[in-house]
Amino acid sequence: MTPPIKLSKKDFATDQDVRWCPGCGDYAILAAVQKTLADLGVKREETVFVSGIGCSSRFPYYMNTYGFHSIHGRAPAIATGLKVSRPDLSVWVITGDGDGLSIGGNHLLHALRRNVNLNIILFNNQIYGLTKGQYSPTSAVGTKAPSTPLGSVDYPVQPLQVALGAGATFVARCVDVEAAHLGEILTRAQAHQGASFIEVLQNCPVFNEGVWDAVTDKSTADARQLRLKHGQPLLFEGGKRGIRVRNDLVPEAVEVGDGPGQVPLGQIMIHDERAAPAFAFLLTQLTYPEMPIPLGILRAVEKTPYDQLVHEQITAAVSARGKGDLKKLLHSGMTWTVE
Repeated sequence: MTPPIKLSKKDFATDQDVRWCPGCGDYAILAAVQKTLADLGVKREETVFVSGIGCSSRFPYYMNTYGFHSIHGRAPAIATGLKVSRPDLSVWVITGDGDGLSIGGNHLLHALRRNVNLNIILFNNQIYGLTKGQYSPTSAVGTKAPSTPLGSVDYPVQPLQVALGAGATFVARCVDVEAAHLGEILTRAQAHQGASFIEVLQNCPVFNEGVWDAVTDKSTADARQLRLKHGQPLLFEGGKRGIRVRNDLVPEAVEVGDGPGQVPLGQIMIHDERAAPAFAFLLTQLTYPEMPIPLGILRAVEKTPYDQLVHEQITAAVSARGKGDLKKLLHSGMTWTVE
């Protein structure tokens, strides 16, 4: 038996010129995906990337796998059809905060609630980049853009809250330039049976430069990021501070210790990926500057994927009724002849 060919990151790259602006966070995400799939030994001929419209949606051109560059917001619907018809394929959806949460919000919601076995990566730069900088569903209040010259008055959408509200079984967040951490999340998502949703905090150097700098700058990241580790207390700033929940279910940042004004380690929340959705939803309320923002896997639970249920239903129906006759079906029931 011939041993499988060991692939490298370069094997997942195409001969296409990567056409993103210099400094765009999309480059880092692309490199992380290519490296992770190579490390996992994923077969290129059994992998598909489906995207909608936007800067991030050029992704399939740069992956040496199968791919669809589809229409605005509809990538989850197309990916669902593909996964149901070809459950043997590994299907990834690439979308952005505009493509996925505006015109595509409905399709994203239903792909997650159905728990289709898809890996969905949402690039969040809080702006519409491809169409020259309009504010997006995730833009902060006050964002000045061509479409909001006086500043946006919309309250932004929280992608993780949308995913959890839809019943997603795998929900995570990471940063574009943290290759090792992003690779870990991608690896977990690939192994997850069901819909995985990953929000990637991504920089747009042209239309929203430095939007995440406040939480990603290395000199201050330790105090502004909450690294989620299953079974471990929610600590940050070198373990000096942590998150506990008040009796009114509001999370608060406290100093950890046994001294005056400090909170014992035993009162700090323990992260549990398998807890009820309410626990993960509570984590999404942690936003900077009031709180450090959580990075990592918020929730990961098991639930039978939609595509598996569909095929089990088909198998049961064929077993009980036979293969069926499409022509007979089309000519059954109420039919009439037009002359």
